[in-house]
Amino acid sequence: MLTVEDMLDACRRAVGKTLTMGADEAEAYMLDKEIVTVRLARSKVVESKGVRDRGLALRVVKDKSVSGASTSVMDEHGLERLAEHAISSAGMMQASPWKGLPTPSIPKGALEKGYDPALEAMGVEDLLSIAYRMLESAGADMLSVSGALHLVKEHVCIANSNGLELKDRATYIVGSVNADLEYDGGSGVYEKRVSGVGFRASRMLNSFDAEAAGREAAEMALNSKGASKAEEGEYSIIFEPYALGELLSFVVAYNFNSKAYQDGRSCFHGRIGDRIAVDGFSLADEPRRDDALGSKVFDDEGVETYNKYVVEQGVFRGIIYDTFYSSKDGVGSTGNALRAGYPVGRGVAALPHPSFHNIVVREGDYGRDEMIKDTRRGFIVSRLWYTYPVNPEQGDFSCTARSGVFEVRNGEIIGARRMLRIIDNLRRFMLNISAIGKEGRQILQWHAIPCITPGIRVEGIRVVPL
Repeated sequence: MLTVEDMLDACRRAVGKTLTMGADEAEAYMLDKEIVTVRLARSKVVESKGVRDRGLALRVVKDKSVSGASTSVMDEHGLERLAEHAISSAGMMQASPWKGLPTPSIPKGALEKGYDPALEAMGVEDLLSIAYRMLESAGADMLSVSGALHLVKEHVCIANSNGLELKDRATYIVGSVNADLEYDGGSGVYEKRVSGVGFRASRMLNSFDAEAAGREAAEMALNSKGASKAEEGEYSIIFEPYALGELLSFVVAYNFNSKAYQDGRSCFHGRIGDRIAVDGFSLADEPRRDDALGSKVFDDEGVETYNKYVVEQGVFRGIIYDTFYSSKDGVGSTGNALRAGYPVGRGVAALPHPSFHNIVVREGDYGRDEMIKDTRRGFIVSRLWYTYPVNPEQGDFSCTARSGVFEVRNGEIIGARRMLRIIDNLRRFMLNISAIGKEGRQILQWHAIPCITPGIRVEGIRVVPL
């Protein structure tokens, strides 16, 4: 990787060049990121590769018009072309109520578990040995196991025309396993298929449990054997953490984003201070949480981060801002500017946007077994897919329960079920939560916001079997 001083020097040069070309303000953001990936398919390791993501994003302000551009060419000619393009783009943008780029500050504290030298030192061979452990832990010969293991190392620097200069480094290890089981449905041919999923992630090598991901996927698939079609109707649904993480990332978080809120697209628009969920439900952004995938001490424009509630004990407390959208409301940034990268960590988008760093649902009082025992007629849903808002302004959403669907009757699991379609409304959903689990799990869906959440149970959800 480049040295931090090399990166800061490139940022300073980009800012200086942009100012000499007529910009009022400039911000340079540089990322040097290494991604090592091992892929699994058909119960084998099929690919191992490394990717280098290195680039510089330049944000320009001219006459209160804001624009940006990015490049991977950081010599003098490359930086000059980048500045020309960004300034030219700003000239075509509409002026905004811009309040200025962040001023210098030194973020308080540090993440104790955000960077691990042991992960920084790892290479492909080290990652392969962990991937084989993850694969072997799935165990059963009849399963077809696929998935991926990612090792991510990144360094970032930010400099702007107000004199702000910051640097950070981070490490991540993320593993996901999918186990497919084909079995004889009675015709003598292996025609039935069920699946299971397992996931583990950490910022530190010593807290990453590769075997748990494989075991979890295998157990879900094997327990789903013999799944039958459910009956359409209204049920209590126990959303396991992996399933709830999908809803949080693709449906819930959007409604507390300042861009969606200012556009009138949030289903809770105009209701700050109102009760929008049951008393025990609290939703927070926690960018200072140790060993969490989205944690960082400053956001992607250099504003210090802090933990904050958007919903506290059922009451809507506020929305999250970056500098651009906070300027529109005449308030300060909440430290939520993000340039998201794949598969995790930061990216090199030309402009940041407001986003949660870690979506956190506060734990409740229910153990998983207690939640099941207290359910008269319902389902356990372990995994969702095709999750999206149908009518964001009203809160309508749709999702499909794909794997790990189990029917519950009078406090007992009575069998596995096939896929279900769930169509519901977020306003209703949050006011019908009847139980919140007491064991939170870290979850990261594909191209999604990291979540830390327990399971929850929600009443009166209509399901349609597929």
